[in-house]
Amino acid sequence: MSEVAVIIPNYNGIKYIGDCLDSLLAQTMRADIIVVDNASEDGAVDIVRGYRDIKLIELPENYGFCRAVNEGIAAADAKYVILLNNDTKAEPDFVEELYKAIDGRDDTFSVASRMLQMNSPDRIDSAGDLYCALGWAFSVGKDKHIDKYNKESVVFSACAGAAIYRKEVFDRIGYFDEIHVSYLEDVDVGYRARISGYVNRYTPKAVVYHVGSASSGSRHNPFKVRLTAQNSVYIIYKNMPLLQILLNIPFLLAGFGIKAVFFMIKGYGREYVSGVIQGFGKCKRGRRYPFDIAFLGNYFRIQLELWFNTLRRIFG
Repeated sequence: MSEVAVIIPNYNGIKYIGDCLDSLLAQTMRADIIVVDNASEDGAVDIVRGYRDIKLIELPENYGFCRAVNEGIAAADAKYVILLNNDTKAEPDFVEELYKAIDGRDDTFSVASRMLQMNSPDRIDSAGDLYCALGWAFSVGKDKHIDKYNKESVVFSACAGAAIYRKEVFDRIGYFDEIHVSYLEDVDVGYRARISGYVNRYTPKAVVYHVGSASSGSRHNPFKVRLTAQNSVYIIYKNMPLLQILLNIPFLLAGFGIKAVFFMIKGYGREYVSGVIQGFGKCKRGRRYPFDIAFLGNYFRIQLELWFNTLRRIFG
């Protein structure tokens, strides 16, 4: 068994995959590399085949992010797995710093890296994710200067675009929920880990540069808006017990209402509203995370954090 395996989901990433793999092959710490391709049609697979000692898993169609990384996690013979977007370049000590941030911390499920914007490397792309009572997930530090996020911290969940995970925990809480397809799946798996008593962290020492929205096209587009709206509803249904949902109803109604207005202004109001409606259908197909009275204290701590993060989101 290796200590670390890096899993890269790929779909039509011919513009980026070579640079991503080159940065991994230059790491100070060795890691197995697994590329899971979602039936790319742009020749990216041929580029991957040109690298020695890189495992390639080819899926027959585009199943989305969750199915791809699940295939990679299942195939990885390693204690830890790093999930990495194909449109990234990692600093040479990226793997080593993520490994040092999680190894020996048995309470830790995941550690988020410091993701910087490829075209503006002095700006944060993500320093981990937070989730609040409004039903919003948001990236810590998005678009802010890197100097403000140079300390380790605890986050609600790690952004799966560049993070390390303790593999054995997946066997306890489940893998990425493939009903999500893409978007917010990392918040969901981090939420489940939190319920079970694990911690998610952020380290500024592991640095990666990220293009962002390389597969879907832009920060806001019809596909992303619709799918994110669906998954926002599903996360609540899946992870919150009924009493917690009722407790948060005023916040959730406000949160979804504000989002609807925001996307109407952006020109995606129809996509957002239809996505929310489709999210209730997704709840019927999905399964709730089993409530365990032994984790009641964890639910209480999570709720306090949701309220605190709401204030943090509103007042910055």
